[in-house]
Amino acid sequence: MKAEEMWRTSTGKGVVVAVIDTGVDPNNRDLSGQVLPGKDFAQNQPGDAHVDYDGHGTGMAGLIAGTGASDGGRGAFGLAPGAKILPIRMPNSTDGANQAESDKQFHTIAPQAIRYAADQNAKVINLSLGRSEGSPQLTAAVKYALDKGSLVFAAVGNSGNEDNGVKYPAATPGVVGVAAVGKDLRKTAESEYGPQVDLAAPGDDMVHACKSETGVCTSHGTSDATAIASASAALIWSKHPEWTNNQVLRVMLNTIGAPTNGAKRNDSIGYGIVRPRVALENPGDPGPADVYPLTDLTLPAAPPAPKPKGSSIESPAGDDVPPTAEAGESKATTYAVPLGVGALGLTGVLVGLWFLRSRRRRVAAAQASSELPKQGIGAARE
Repeated sequence: MKAEEMWRTSTGKGVVVAVIDTGVDPNNRDLSGQVLPGKDFAQNQPGDAHVDYDGHGTGMAGLIAGTGASDGGRGAFGLAPGAKILPIRMPNSTDGANQAESDKQFHTIAPQAIRYAADQNAKVINLSLGRSEGSPQLTAAVKYALDKGSLVFAAVGNSGNEDNGVKYPAATPGVVGVAAVGKDLRKTAESEYGPQVDLAAPGDDMVHACKSETGVCTSHGTSDATAIASASAALIWSKHPEWTNNQVLRVMLNTIGAPTNGAKRNDSIGYGIVRPRVALENPGDPGPADVYPLTDLTLPAAPPAPKPKGSSIESPAGDDVPPTAEAGESKATTYAVPLGVGALGLTGVLVGLWFLRSRRRRVAAAQASSELPKQGIGAARE
């Protein structure tokens, strides 16, 4: 993604990204000075929005705004290290007495969290979480955020090689649904597909600040891809603060790495893969300030499409990774993105009922891996 080149133009400075998740640890050295006070909706958990009860939220914040300050400047960078993080902590969904209670709690609190983020003037709202059903409250909250001038990004989920069930809020009208791609520039096997996919971003072998002894971890999934999409929007908005949410999204679509078969979009990567470097260099016409550039505000999400046979994208000049594999193929590859002495990567995550979690998170400095707990932020795991 040539991040160091982009940072000569924009670091995301002046843009607030709300991370609606499990909390964000401001004491992580790569997030020091990056985390605003925020708000806690997880009153069933000790602490506040600065206490991450799982580690997922800190990881997403690290991918967005990590500064690489730890270990003498050799830490983990986010794609928009100049942005600020507004942490909004959601309840742990496993605390519900049953599924119905958990669903009710989600559709009560998630809309409040989105509205709060918009009221705090967060330009970008990151929802690296998923739920199997939508609700009128959720739809109304997203519309409220758009009307307040925010952009809302959400992960499409990681059961693409299983049931491929539609997840919300990614499929909610007005939300930009984000899929994950790997080194081969195809969607990862787990990344879900269907009409709810609007765009894609790197999501394999991500390196980021996290809640651990070393403060650095790796993970993968559409959660991570959503953070990269949110950071991309922050980079563009920082350079063009006068633009509206509609114009920033339109420029992201103007400069996207589109499907190579000539289609406007496909169900694996949507309209294509984000290319913030291109958007900063040659954004194209941002278009009208008051027209949302996608159609899903008027068209409800359809059921998931049949599994696609392929989903390649163009590899534009200057992007040195050629497409080589079919969609859905699982490959043990690494797409490292040099960020000074830190790195960002790409990958795929399991979809919990609320939070999209990686199957595996390694503490990089320890060179050891451990399985995530089967319960926690995601409630029942898929």
